[in-house]
Amino acid sequence: GYGHTVPLSDGGKAFCIIYSVIGIPFTLLFLTAVVQRIIVYVTRRPVLYFHIRWGFSKQVVAIIHAMVLGFITVSCFFLIPAAIFSVLEDDWNFLESFYFCFISLSTIGLGDYVPGEGYNQKFRELYKIGITCYLLMGLIAMLVVLETFCELHELKKFRKLFYVKKDKEEDQVHIMEHDQLSFSSISDQAASMKDDQKADEPFVNSQSPTSNDSSLNN
Repeated sequence: GYGHTVPLSDGGKAFCIIYSVIGIPFTLLFLTAVVQRIIVYVTRRPVLYFHIRWGFSKQVVAIIHAMVLGFITVSCFFLIPAAIFSVLEDDWNFLESFYFCFISLSTIGLGDYVPGEGYNQKFRELYKIGITCYLLMGLIAMLVVLETFCELHELKKFRKLFYVKKDKEEDQVHIMEHDQLSFSSISDQAASMKDDQKADEPFVNSQSPTSNDSSLNN
């Protein structure tokens, strides 16, 4: 939100809170699902195609592809829209228009520049709808580019530098303790099962040796 339109009543503020609690997670789920499907066709398949078809190194192809995709995204969602905004907005120059595009698509949204707020703006409603579509598409494009750069092998190696390394000796101790606990629990279960079997066995009347001998003699 740019902050130029805010709820004033208590009911409006309560509705804004409830709507945000429900709407923000669904928006994130929607963007994640869309980006995961787009990146398959925009990034992974083209890189795999050039790698298999032409035999180029997969890492080199991924770097070149990320750079080209980043250049196309900057051109289509920053430079060209900035030029359009500088023409449509009377008091905006190219730098201010580019600033608005960057602040909006980076989700900062300071609100110091909001397009379509002039009362003499032609086709103001249609203009607002177009800006909404531009922001949604631009946000998806930015997420696709970021996901593409995150999948680069070099960035994965760089991120591993910040991971917490586990001590192997501690891991072995934990494994041994887990094995000992599992072994002891199994032995306890076996002993309890034997006791239960003994308790369930029927009592057999033992015959004395003399009675056995007499029965044999008879």
